[in-house]
Amino acid sequence: MTDLQQTRTASDEAPGDAPAPPDSTRRRRLGRRDESPAGRYGAGFLAKLALMAVANAFGVYVLWSAWLAESWIILGAMLVMLAVANWVYFSRRTVPLKYVLPGLIFLFTFQIFTIGYTGWVAFTNYGDGHNSTKDDAVAALLIQNERRVEGSPALPLTVVADGEELGFAVVQPDGTATVGDAEAPLSAVDATVAEGRITAVDGWEVLDRAEVLARQGEVTDLRVPVSDDPGAGSVRTQDARTGYVYESTLVYDEAADTMTDTTTGTVYTPNDEGQFEAADGSTLNVGWRVFVGFDNFTTAFSDSRYSGPFLQVVVWTFVFAFASVATTFLLGMFLATVFNTPMRGRKIYRTLLILPYAIPGFVAPLLWSGLLNRSFGFVNQVLLGGAAVPWLTDPWLAKLSIIGVNLWLGFPYMFLICTGALQSLPTDVLEAAKIDGAGRLRTWRSVVMPLLLVSTTPLLISSFAFNFNNFALIYMLTGGGPRFEDASVPLGHTDIMITMVYSVAGLDGNAPKDFGLASALSIVIFVIIATISAIAFKRTRSLEEIN
Repeated sequence: MTDLQQTRTASDEAPGDAPAPPDSTRRRRLGRRDESPAGRYGAGFLAKLALMAVANAFGVYVLWSAWLAESWIILGAMLVMLAVANWVYFSRRTVPLKYVLPGLIFLFTFQIFTIGYTGWVAFTNYGDGHNSTKDDAVAALLIQNERRVEGSPALPLTVVADGEELGFAVVQPDGTATVGDAEAPLSAVDATVAEGRITAVDGWEVLDRAEVLARQGEVTDLRVPVSDDPGAGSVRTQDARTGYVYESTLVYDEAADTMTDTTTGTVYTPNDEGQFEAADGSTLNVGWRVFVGFDNFTTAFSDSRYSGPFLQVVVWTFVFAFASVATTFLLGMFLATVFNTPMRGRKIYRTLLILPYAIPGFVAPLLWSGLLNRSFGFVNQVLLGGAAVPWLTDPWLAKLSIIGVNLWLGFPYMFLICTGALQSLPTDVLEAAKIDGAGRLRTWRSVVMPLLLVSTTPLLISSFAFNFNNFALIYMLTGGGPRFEDASVPLGHTDIMITMVYSVAGLDGNAPKDFGLASALSIVIFVIIATISAIAFKRTRSLEEIN
């Protein structure tokens, strides 16, 4: 045995050596997972279990609500997301997915699903009069065309509630106490009757006068079926004390799929536009959603009500977007260049320049709308000595005002990105240009500007897309006005495409709701922005060749 071997043996058998570490410590040192029960079901696992319990509880609530509303797409999507989430977070082989799954879920919910739903609505007639399914339309027509049955007796009525669900407790002419709600027809029950009126009933709470007044709208809208036969009518009330039997003047024949007006004998049959139509072309006022193909797109480009204003709005949208990007970029770049040279108080000046950027984008237009008011605005009354300049009511001045206000709001952003881009320019390139004898103007045109565009062009594209859909500025400053004088739709000279979509959708209350047409216009906006962005990004690659 050699001396080295003897030394090693003696060292291994030295009595003062520390004992070998236990297996658990060895595994932790080697970075292995602790497979013991304490390590497997520790605090981290319990925290994950609690979070997943909350997520699953919320998911079950959404599933139940979707089931009750018969929203099968939402139910299926939620079921899939719950299954995937539980598999990912309780599996040991999906570690990367644990980090990206929340983002994927939000991407699917707020982007993919929204885009898909908008696309589906664009090919339907979804809007006022076509809000739901055919079954809902039939039920609504039968309810809306009710009238009081001639000779029907006045029924003593008491408003009752089962939780949040309202019902009627009615004393029939033969003295029988009956109770029912919107879903369950009147049926006999054991109740306390005093002075011909029900004062207590098992399983229901009798509402007092104050509670009835608080829910007056629900009470007057409530219709309780008289029996299981829909043709028997329903009980309604206006004073919450006396009820009358009402029946519909329309009768729906499910086998023939026709709606008949019993007062005139007119028969209505369903048409391709989701309405019941008579032989003379008249239609009932409630319809249902149907697939209309490209009709909404055809309407947007060919219907005289929309095609004329639509063309003007599209032109102004492009002018506004390009002018906004150009003016804010040029001013921001100029100021960034000026304050990129050393000077006294440069930090203070830079801070003052970015103050407009700190004001919320929906508040500043409201402030400017007051400043530019024709009658009492600060600009007219103070700066212009009482002049009545129609900054927001004249079509051309309103457009100039919008571009000016957007310049005030947007140049700090361009100033910041240009300042960062200028400070990151390679100094060796600038020194090489100076050695080659290039002056300041030539250096700026041939070196600084191309390098600046390489880093800022993607941001300019995003700025163009933002201004193309700058809803807050237009809506808060001018509201799209002044209105077109010869247009039959509520659109104005300063409307851009996104505010046009808002008006066409009827969300401003100035026109009937037409979500199908509004969705079609939204798709047109998406296609325009996507096309311009793709072309711009492709052109941007040519700028990178300077490197």
